[in-house]
Amino acid sequence: MDVVETDLLIIGAGPTGLFATYYAGFRGLRVVLVDSLPELGGQITAMYPEKRIADVAGFPAVKGRDLVEGLVAQASTAGATHLLERTALSLTQEADSVSVGLDDGTTVRAAAVLVTAGIGTFTPRPLPVGPEWVGRGVEYFVPDFEPYRSKDVVVVGGGDSAFDWAEHLEPLASSVTLVHRRDAFRAHERTVAAVRASSVRILTKAQVVEISGGDAVKAVVVRTDDGVEEVLPCQAVVAALGFVADLGPIQTWGLETAKRHVVVDSSMRTSLERVFAAGDITDYPGKVRLIAVGFGEAATAVNNAAVVIDPSAHVFPGHSSEA
Repeated sequence: MDVVETDLLIIGAGPTGLFATYYAGFRGLRVVLVDSLPELGGQITAMYPEKRIADVAGFPAVKGRDLVEGLVAQASTAGATHLLERTALSLTQEADSVSVGLDDGTTVRAAAVLVTAGIGTFTPRPLPVGPEWVGRGVEYFVPDFEPYRSKDVVVVGGGDSAFDWAEHLEPLASSVTLVHRRDAFRAHERTVAAVRASSVRILTKAQVVEISGGDAVKAVVVRTDDGVEEVLPCQAVVAALGFVADLGPIQTWGLETAKRHVVVDSSMRTSLERVFAAGDITDYPGKVRLIAVGFGEAATAVNNAAVVIDPSAHVFPGHSSEA
C-alpha cells in the first residue's frame, strides 16, 4: 500500500479546489489534490466547458474551459501531486494528522484536509421516455456545441442548464425548442429574458412523451397538459432535468451535514479536527453558492489550515502585492 505524506490534502479539483491548491502553494504548503474524475476542472469540465460564466470577478463573461485553463495554470505554481480518477473512501484522525484512504489502496497522510468536492458525484435525472435513444440523439450534457450545428434541437427542462444550453445553441442550430412541464422557470432571470428575446420557441405545461427515428432521433411528440399533441422534427434532444447529487463515502466520515452539505464555521472548519471545507459543498447561515464565493472560502480555509499545520504561522500571510 502506497502512503503519500503531505501538508494539505485537497479533495475535489473543481474551481474551488484548484484555487485552494494555488493558494496553499502561495503559503508554502505541500499539496496533494485528489479527484474522482480523470481531468481537472470538476463539473465545469465534465458538464459545461463551453458555457459562458458571468459571475467570476474580473471577467464580464468567461467560457468554462477558459476559466479552468487559467485556474490549472495558476495552480501549477504550487507543484501539487495530482491523484486523479481516485475516490476518497475513508478518513482516520490521528494526533497530528489525518489519513485518507483512496479506492486504489493509496493512503494520503496530511496535517490537514480541505474538502472542495462540490456536490459530490452527480447522476443526471433521466428523460422518462426513450432511454434507448441516449447516445443516438439524446444527451444529458453538452460539452461541445459544434455537433448541434444546423440541427433541430429540443431542450427539455426549466432550470439554468436548460436555458443556458438553449441560449448557446440558438445561433448554431436550425431551430431550438425548449419544453418545460410548468410555466415557471428556475433559471436565472437574465438568461430567461435572453432566451425569450431569441428565436427559441418555448413550450410550457408540456412534456416529451415519445421519441422516434431510425439509427438516430428524427422527431419527438410533445403533449400539453390539456392533451394536445404536436410532432416536432428534431435530430437532437438535450435532457436538462437536473441531477441527483451524492456525497458518497464523505457522508460516513462523521462530518456534521445539513441537506447533503458539510456544515462549517466562519473559518471553514468542519466538525472534525484538521478537516476544512470550501465551495458548494459547504453550508452555513447566509451561504451563497457561487464560484466567486468558493474562491474566497478557499483562501479562508487555507489560511486557517496553515495555522493548524504550523502553529507558528499566522492566519493572515500579508498581501501578495507585498511579496
